[in-house]
Amino acid sequence: MDLSDKVAIVTGGGRGIGRGIVLVLARQGASVVVTDINAVDAERTAAEVDPLGRQSMSVALDVTDQPSVDAMVKAVVERHGRVDVLVNNAGVVGAPGWEERGGKLSEMDWDLVYAVNVKGMARVTQAVTDHMRPRRYGKVVNIASVAGRKGTVTSYAYSTSKAAVINMTQSQAQELAPFSINVNAVCPGLIWSPLWERIGARWAAANPQYHGMTARQVFDDFVRLRTPLGREQSPEDIGNAVAFLASDFASNITGQALNVDGGSMMN
Repeated sequence: MDLSDKVAIVTGGGRGIGRGIVLVLARQGASVVVTDINAVDAERTAAEVDPLGRQSMSVALDVTDQPSVDAMVKAVVERHGRVDVLVNNAGVVGAPGWEERGGKLSEMDWDLVYAVNVKGMARVTQAVTDHMRPRRYGKVVNIASVAGRKGTVTSYAYSTSKAAVINMTQSQAQELAPFSINVNAVCPGLIWSPLWERIGARWAAANPQYHGMTARQVFDDFVRLRTPLGREQSPEDIGNAVAFLASDFASNITGQALNVDGGSMMN
């Protein structure tokens, strides 16, 4: 999966899955632009790229704000002259305070989840592919979720938005195919994260079957029950799938959603 001399943008690249994607792309030879609403996180991850011998650039980005998106794309094109790969990773589960409300969805949750996960992704894709079209080359990888394959009671605003991402991927793939731009999605499975730590702690407190267990133990039990391979996924697992779809090895693949979930969902 040689990505040498490719210029890649990763939204939400400052931490978690985004950080894992950034580092894998850099190891495969790409120059990576790390964007995140948290500028400090973006800078920190970009600094990790430099020891890998690749160029890095960090840009503060709010995907819900068109001027912010336009400024990011302008800065990247001015520095690198082009964009070869876009990874739409930025996403949220709910509005601030969602977990304290016990997962009960509010209007703010629905509005923010859709503003970031769906409209934000569409906004960034449009701005970046405007520069890909004249070159008749580009790779777009949207980060969806296995939650988009099957609804969840944890936050169905989130799972509904990820189902929309899978559908949007198919629509974008058809729209951009005449310009030789591939659009695919990756659906991560179960990844240990600060969010899962909080969910696990809440489940341990609320469900008798989990009483006395740590958040990590709750997560491990969930993985064991839901995943045929019996192991969790990592940000690097997602990065490896993204790197493949961003490479020319996947030049004849478009409109697909690839589950990276240890077999928890099979299509």
